[in-house]
Amino acid sequence: MSRSQKADGELTEVLNQLWRLDTNRFKPGSDYIINLQGRAGYVAQGSNYARDKARAPLFSYVNEEKLKSIETYAHFVNLLDNYEVSTGVSETVTSEELQENRLFIDSMMETEVMKCAHQYLVGKRQSPSNPAQFKKQLYDIWFRLYHRDRSGGEDSCGFEHVFVGETKYNHEIMGLHNWVQFYLQEKHDHVDYKGYKARDKKDSPDEDDHVLNLQFSWKGLVKPVGGSFIGVSPEFEVALFTIIFLMATEKMTSVVVKVDEYVLELVVYRHGRSIGTSFPKLLSSNNRDL
Repeated sequence: MSRSQKADGELTEVLNQLWRLDTNRFKPGSDYIINLQGRAGYVAQGSNYARDKARAPLFSYVNEEKLKSIETYAHFVNLLDNYEVSTGVSETVTSEELQENRLFIDSMMETEVMKCAHQYLVGKRQSPSNPAQFKKQLYDIWFRLYHRDRSGGEDSCGFEHVFVGETKYNHEIMGLHNWVQFYLQEKHDHVDYKGYKARDKKDSPDEDDHVLNLQFSWKGLVKPVGGSFIGVSPEFEVALFTIIFLMATEKMTSVVVKVDEYVLELVVYRHGRSIGTSFPKLLSSNNRDL
């Protein structure tokens, strides 16, 4: 896909508003440092072998004090260990975990990013104006459990898939599109970064890019390519994908937008009244076609 693809004007406008309001975004080079290294190669569908073009981790440094001190990140990190990774294994949600989900939503609702998203969705008649009802809507979109694997019980939800990651029959990685989870998994030697994905050498990304296409292995399985925002706050991602989810009715929605310097394809799959998956694909940055 190239720059000739027309960006959706209205969505571009509101998403840039969210971008400008995202004061909790981490700054490259000071709040975190990444080491992109080599361009990842082709991995055949179903294969779990990838040549490692990156000897070192993707993240050289992340300011963990900042992760702990910003409320939305702190509540977000608390949620990351609440899920069974394998689909087909029913999730058991404890009252403590329910409370953690609610605290995360409450903390997001305090941010200008989520207030802006809420205001926009109310104006579009997609969300209730009452904040408590909007929180319930967010809960249903992101945390309501559903069957991803038909053979088992309620084994998944949008939050788990997108932000935590899942494995399917222990031979395929699904989801895991979040930089904080990637960093924490990498730190504990569960994730092995294999390199960035780009068409050719002239398209190689920069260390300060906030959106990357990555190849990595996790729990012994390879993800040939996964798009991920880098450094953005959890509330930014939740707000952005909630807007796209609610503004469309198709099973799969794909929109092209220009956010800051990035031309992105934003993809959302729905699972009934909840998110099945959502992720960014970087198409170009600083007018570099990827």
